[in-house]
Amino acid sequence: MKKIVLFAALFLILFQVKAELELPKVFADHMVLQRGQEIPVWGKADPKQWVNVTFQGKKYRVKADKEGQWMLKMDAFPKGGPYILSINTKKESKVLENVMMGDVWLLGGQSNMEWPLIKTNSGEDSIKTANHPNIRLFEVGRNLSLEEIEEVSEAKWSICSPETVANFSAIGYYFARRIETDMDVAVGLLDINWGGTLSEAWTSADALLTHADFKERVTKNQMEGPKDFSDPDLKKPNSWPTSLFYGMLEPVIPFAIKGALWYQGESNASRAYQYREIFPLMIEDWRAQWGQGDFPFLWVQLANFRQPKAEPVDSDWAELREAQTMTLSLPNTAQAVIIDKGEANDIHPRDKWTVAERLAKGAKKIAYGMDVVYSGPTYKSMEIQDDQIRISFDHIGSGLVVNDKYGYVKGFAVAGADKKFHWVSGKQDGDQIVLETGDIKNPVAVRYGWADNPDDVNVYNKEGLPANPFRTDDWKGITYGKR
Repeated sequence: MKKIVLFAALFLILFQVKAELELPKVFADHMVLQRGQEIPVWGKADPKQWVNVTFQGKKYRVKADKEGQWMLKMDAFPKGGPYILSINTKKESKVLENVMMGDVWLLGGQSNMEWPLIKTNSGEDSIKTANHPNIRLFEVGRNLSLEEIEEVSEAKWSICSPETVANFSAIGYYFARRIETDMDVAVGLLDINWGGTLSEAWTSADALLTHADFKERVTKNQMEGPKDFSDPDLKKPNSWPTSLFYGMLEPVIPFAIKGALWYQGESNASRAYQYREIFPLMIEDWRAQWGQGDFPFLWVQLANFRQPKAEPVDSDWAELREAQTMTLSLPNTAQAVIIDKGEANDIHPRDKWTVAERLAKGAKKIAYGMDVVYSGPTYKSMEIQDDQIRISFDHIGSGLVVNDKYGYVKGFAVAGADKKFHWVSGKQDGDQIVLETGDIKNPVAVRYGWADNPDDVNVYNKEGLPANPFRTDDWKGITYGKR
């Protein structure tokens, strides 16, 4: 009996020592901490234990609560490194080495954000030269949960090299290269995404409970949802509302970030009108959860995809792009338009370099306050003049360009009151486009690039950025009312 008691006591002591000081996986060797703003640091310790944190000669102290949880905020520091971050209690200490102060960007979304460098155009050549020790990669493994969890199942920081970057997000890598080079700063990438997922899976219960389309299901999931998603009979578990927010994202919050990059929408295209509401809801939710204010949020508009149509038709992908564009009404947002970089037979365009470059332009404007042209032309107004329609644009940069040796525009369609669209011809006139309406009686609406794959659109600005697809009408689309 004494041996049993002694063993139990020894086990309890060992368990307490093991659990005495714990840090989330996001705090580890080789990490990047966000420069220029307060830095939350948190973890677990024995209840009521004092936790001491030392960084760059400054010392901080906090007492763990009765559950052993603790959090403190370090001061803002400028870029630099490498440094050492020390965390200790009276029983245990942890020393995190090779820590850089730089900019931390979150990579969110589905498969096009997840798409690895090795599978892209010139990916193998890029990998060979990917020795960039000031770029750090934090990859979160796939995990599902309908409730808060303390830690992600798999995650680690690594230093960017040919050995570590091959299967990392291509967009993330190319974006980091541009930011590191042009801003002269270390870059940390939080790679938290999963192919084929819906935006509502990445949104918290608190946010979705405010939306009529999801309130009932989220409430039911909270009461009856699975605790373990390993059941093979569960249908599309990674599409369950809130499942990825809690399973992969929430455990990393509130790790300080510069901003977020997002590439998603393909899986929500059949409910594009709903996306007008739930995409900005997700962004506002993330900002509220992080508590950093309106941090920069940049996304990629859906590329052209599927076979081109001979005549103008309705399109759920066009409606999803419109929903994405409408979300620019939120502060500190930007959109990378890639309507010219898709592939008809592949939902995963292989040119991720251009995508990252256009995202980086948005980041320079929104996150870094630089005076750069970051958007292609966007619709401003139209003027109907007899058998012509004159279109004006914002974001023309240093001037409008039509990529046609004769100056003819493509991708424009016009409709009369009958709502039947017809292709029309047109030409550039300075920084405007003039369309010929021909036999269309009483023209009232113009659409540009309004298709799954408008593969012939050719309006740009002189900086090489394509015009954003648009429509001037507000007629109900094919996804209206779909929930």
